[in-house]
Amino acid sequence: MSQLTQCLGISAQFYNMALVVIVVTLFIILFRIKNEKRFITPWKFIFAALCVYIFEQVASILNSTGVFPIHKLVFPILEMIIISLFIYALLTQTEHLKNRKVIEPKKKGKR
Repeated sequence: MSQLTQCLGISAQFYNMALVVIVVTLFIILFRIKNEKRFITPWKFIFAALCVYIFEQVASILNSTGVFPIHKLVFPILEMIIISLFIYALLTQTEHLKNRKVIEPKKKGKR
């Protein structure tokens, strides 16, 4: 069983990068859409978190193969940056929802 987990641990990093390519493609499509009414600022922060994740995965692959040794403190710092970007994206979205003008439905008058 340990050989299976070891093989999955090595190959999972490459599968994650393949899925990231799909997500980056979807982000590029999202950012190319021309629409003045959409609010994509939180998505920009999520994309920045994705870029940090890509850097973390590449560094992890280089570290596991022995090509470039990386200090163990780097990975928790990168994960803290990712979590902070997600939280900031959520706060930005909630602030936008609070500040946007809500159109109230018209009240029906008495006849």
